[in-house]
Amino acid sequence: MKFNYRPILYLGITTTLMVGCGGTADILSTPVENIDTSPLKVTKLTEAEKKNWGHLDLVRDTIPGMAVDRAYEEIIKGKKGKKVIVAVIDSGIDIDHEDLDDVIWTNEDEIPNNGKDDDNNGYVDDIHGWNFLGDAYNEQLEYVRILASGDTSHPRYEEAKTTYESEYQTWTARKTQYDQIAQAVNNAHETLAKHLNKEDYTMEEVNAISSEEQDVQQAKQIAQNINANGLTLQQAQKELKGIQEQVNERLNYNLNKDFKGRTTNDDINDLSDIGYGNSNVNPVKKSESHGTHVAGIIAAERNNGKGANGVANNVEIMALRTVPNGDEYDKDVALAIRYAVDNGAKVINGSFGKSFSPHADWVREAIKYASDNDVVFVHAAGNDSKDVDVEPNFPDDNVDYVEVSDTYIRVGSLTEKYGSKLVSGFSNYGKKNVDVFAPGSAIYSTMPENEYDFNGGTSMAAPGVAGIAALIRSQYPNLTAAQVKQVILDSGLPLTTKVVVGGDASNVKPFVELSSSGKIANAYNALIMASKIK
Repeated sequence: MKFNYRPILYLGITTTLMVGCGGTADILSTPVENIDTSPLKVTKLTEAEKKNWGHLDLVRDTIPGMAVDRAYEEIIKGKKGKKVIVAVIDSGIDIDHEDLDDVIWTNEDEIPNNGKDDDNNGYVDDIHGWNFLGDAYNEQLEYVRILASGDTSHPRYEEAKTTYESEYQTWTARKTQYDQIAQAVNNAHETLAKHLNKEDYTMEEVNAISSEEQDVQQAKQIAQNINANGLTLQQAQKELKGIQEQVNERLNYNLNKDFKGRTTNDDINDLSDIGYGNSNVNPVKKSESHGTHVAGIIAAERNNGKGANGVANNVEIMALRTVPNGDEYDKDVALAIRYAVDNGAKVINGSFGKSFSPHADWVREAIKYASDNDVVFVHAAGNDSKDVDVEPNFPDDNVDYVEVSDTYIRVGSLTEKYGSKLVSGFSNYGKKNVDVFAPGSAIYSTMPENEYDFNGGTSMAAPGVAGIAALIRSQYPNLTAAQVKQVILDSGLPLTTKVVVGGDASNVKPFVELSSSGKIANAYNALIMASKIK
């Protein structure tokens, strides 16, 4: 499933109803012993900083970004480097977006729209990548598929059943909760709009209301409580509508044992059955925005006066529509990885994952195939606030901690708050199975139909690191994928401070224990280290 964390907001409405997803120290930009004494950012981020914080520098800006801007200013400057193809295995990507249209990969061996497989790779008219999902969008979660199969002999059947029962109860309760909250907010808006005789009233006008009518007083209080959380009633309505859609999709599709989402007519248990799907890599609807957002983090055209800047400046995005609104199929992921490798990708980004994976071996073999063919695979750690050394998250690159790949990088998520709240509350972690952390909370990037917005999740952290990998491969093309991985891990900023883990204030751990490197990815340091490798 796409790792895109959408927080379930908690907006104060009444007292009873509240709404809340070796040899590296000498080249570090700050001496190791001084990093944890960097000053805390005490002022609020400006609008420009909010949209670009992941590219800022802890040393210069007291914001724990990846020092991307500094890397361009002091190291890259005008050097373009070698073109690098980055495959984005995700939902559909708006390849016509104003900030992406000039960085989309084109398969020069395929003649567009002639209905033939000109390059004999098994995929007809695959001009910009491939769509393994066909026209489908919604899908079940993997443990729901296990239950729907009726195969009680499945080794994880009972675990799937327990998970389903718990999750169904949770989401049914959320539906009731948010339907009630939305009704209260909508009623308050209607009351205030009627009282003020306008739909687009301001908080100043709400605060100035003096009325003896109980419903107006209550509506005013609701608006003020919500505003204390940084939203107007009108904004809260929009947020709640999105949350209600999310809840309904979870119940109607993801957790619905009777729902049939797949339409490609392939044998899902036969890895040799390929060529299904089609060549249309665009989203099937505007709300399918995850892949577009991820692609922008990696490669949105830099300094063109539009929306956002990608991390990498000389890349082409290969679009592989593989991840539905629900859990991806292992077959699709395995074939997408192999397609990327066979068609020239040197970096692959995978911002997706799940806890159940019936054909995990297929995906693991594909990850090894990428490694054997000198391709970096960057994967999001997941948004379950859990230790993935203890609870599995797929895809992974190891069997009982024996790794099959030396080019796989798993990425956890950071907030812009340097200090104890540095790690995103939703982010998974693991001393053995997470490699590095990068900015992932409230990241500004491209959205379908030439729009831009903030999204959060390890989904947003992984493409930041994929962008750094692409930068290194572009500027230093003689380095192997394994060297690129090691540079990213070794060159990060190491922190020894303690941080809150899983958003639980009672769970405090040294940052160094949350990943194998104990570091924050840093583009500036990575390029310096890469330049020193012969």
